[in-house]
Amino acid sequence: MVTFDEFRALALAMPEAAQEPTWEIETLRVRHKIFAMGAPEGDSVTVKATPADQAELLAAEPEVFSSARYVGRHGWVSVRLDLVDPEELRDLVTEAWRLTAPKRMVREFDAAADARTNH
Repeated sequence: MVTFDEFRALALAMPEAAQEPTWEIETLRVRHKIFAMGAPEGDSVTVKATPADQAELLAAEPEVFSSARYVGRHGWVSVRLDLVDPEELRDLVTEAWRLTAPKRMVREFDAAADARTNH
């Protein structure tokens, strides 16, 4: 099980990520663009994904993943915090950030990750 606080920490660990309350939820953004969101008292969160990734996740684990309300048609995925594997959620948050962050920032992030892996 992953808590909302753990989810938020994963998202805020990404470069230039920031939290902003919007509507009744917390949005997690990079350069003012939302890549993840959820309510602290909720049992699920929403992350940006490609439509292809969304289809794959929903087919593989429909009890964990569902099409997000309002933005699901764009690929966004709702994730059940009580059922998701923590490492899979980390990967989903990272990919959501990558889809949203400026390309240069993603290249720098990837280069730094490669440098850490090769040492």
